[in-house]
Amino acid sequence: MMSWTSELVVHDEAIRSNAAYFAAATGGRLMAVLKADAFGHGAIAHSVLAAGATSIGVTSIDEALALRAAGVQAPILSWLNPVDADFAAAVGADIDLAVQSTRLLYAVSRAAARLGRCARVHLHIDVGMARDGASAAEWPALCSVARELEALGGVRIVGVMGHMSCADRPDHPQNRRERLVFTNALRTARRRGLSPSVAHLAATAATVTGVGSGFGLHRIGAGLFGIDPSGTSDRLRPALSLTTTVIRSREIAAGTGIGYGLEHVADRRTNLALLPVGYGDGLPRAASERAEVLVRSRRRPVVGRFSMDMLVVDTGDDLLAPGETVTVFGPGDRGEPTVAEWADWSGTIEHEIVTRIGSRVARIHRSTASGAMAQEVAHA
Repeated sequence: MMSWTSELVVHDEAIRSNAAYFAAATGGRLMAVLKADAFGHGAIAHSVLAAGATSIGVTSIDEALALRAAGVQAPILSWLNPVDADFAAAVGADIDLAVQSTRLLYAVSRAAARLGRCARVHLHIDVGMARDGASAAEWPALCSVARELEALGGVRIVGVMGHMSCADRPDHPQNRRERLVFTNALRTARRRGLSPSVAHLAATAATVTGVGSGFGLHRIGAGLFGIDPSGTSDRLRPALSLTTTVIRSREIAAGTGIGYGLEHVADRRTNLALLPVGYGDGLPRAASERAEVLVRSRRRPVVGRFSMDMLVVDTGDDLLAPGETVTVFGPGDRGEPTVAEWADWSGTIEHEIVTRIGSRVARIHRSTASGAMAQEVAHA
């Protein structure tokens, strides 16, 4: 059995609070996006559904099937699959599928026909990112084929979806253009004889800023975990705390070099603490010489280059004892660094910080309301 030296505490109460906030803000039209192991937060599907989410979104069919196996009965949408994906398994498990091409639509229809079932499909329009979704030029043909397959009974078009590129900047002119593309896509779908019951354009940023409102369902992923890509909301609660333990402490003399390349040289006599966590556990090496941690209620700098398995902290006059707890990041209410700060130190976004914490870190789900705590020994 692995002996855990680092722990990632998932604050379930914060996630429930965020989900309830978005459920209220969207009038109950909340799809909780739990892709990438719920942005690194683990098994929280039942919590967000209890807090007001009405459906769940993921990327792959495998993610969707895992949720079904965990007892999730709410509608689930999977929106990123290759043409040879196991659509039969998805249809058999009542999983909605997003489709962005006629080739993919035919593949879904064939899989449903083999089962004698009707696949629930959301047509995906690219409103301006040149990423996933059918282009505006491809869209009319996709809608026409969808109507033909509906008539044959293989698929039912229940939704139309898109994703905005600049929603975190509400004044960006692209937002208006993309809303127009989406509105036109809906109009085209209906003129081709389709009757989608849901339309969804807004993800977290578009929901917080309001630029994606008015189309029904809202897909909220990052916001569930206290991340606001627009930086405009003060209503969200961060939901992760990463702690580790001191392995060793030592005193060093002025002029001592630290870490690979000896890029950091102590300018005074000081004490160092060795932490058993590094870029192999998901902490970006780009944060070297910028990051801080909280120890004994005080921030201390991480010095030298990050190693795969180790960080070194300059603790000044404090010689720490092996086994002392160090907070790498958390909500920030005790003065500890936040995920947002780690993202800034690393030149990246908060989403990347929370999703990259590796399997050597124990997952602890904690409810602040009840004090209940459960540990996951596997990163699933």
